[in-house]
Amino acid sequence: MDKKTLRQQLIEERLNLPDRLERADLLQRVMRIWLFDRPDAVIGAYWPIKGEFDPLPALHRWKEDGELLDQPQRRRIGLPVVDKAHKTLTFHVWYPGCPMEEDAYGIPKPKDTEVIVPTLLFVPCVGYGPGGFRLGYGGGFYDRTLATLQPKPFTAGLGFTHGFIPDLMPEAHDMPLDALLNDNGVVWPMG
Repeated sequence: MDKKTLRQQLIEERLNLPDRLERADLLQRVMRIWLFDRPDAVIGAYWPIKGEFDPLPALHRWKEDGELLDQPQRRRIGLPVVDKAHKTLTFHVWYPGCPMEEDAYGIPKPKDTEVIVPTLLFVPCVGYGPGGFRLGYGGGFYDRTLATLQPKPFTAGLGFTHGFIPDLMPEAHDMPLDALLNDNGVVWPMG
């Protein structure tokens, strides 16, 4: 099956998962536990589309926990903003209630907030396979962004168990993830 067809099939399956809310709740818990010992103060994430898992509630809780712990470095969350010229992403500060606007693809993005560089980046997965490779939407935005971000952030894919593709073959430009979390737990920590 070609990647375009596979991508469409996986998105359709994800949208129709009868227990998607329960799976999302499980993945929220996995994320919160996994984040507990992470040293990161700046995390990049994404605005969920097409039935993707929503990482923002767990990240908001992580941010609030940092404020309660009175840590020396304020915790911050960034959402991607598309750079159409370079076809890469920059991350702008997001917080609940911040002003938002739609990007060129109709996806909400923070409006006029500060650019930040994440040390941990949560990446949405349409699918994922052995070796830490993910199947995204085919635009290559994350791969191009990761090739340019300095220092390179730790990358953690987020997806549901139905998205595992045992025979996923990476392409030359595909960047492997450092970890993958799904509704069953931490699938792999790499590196």
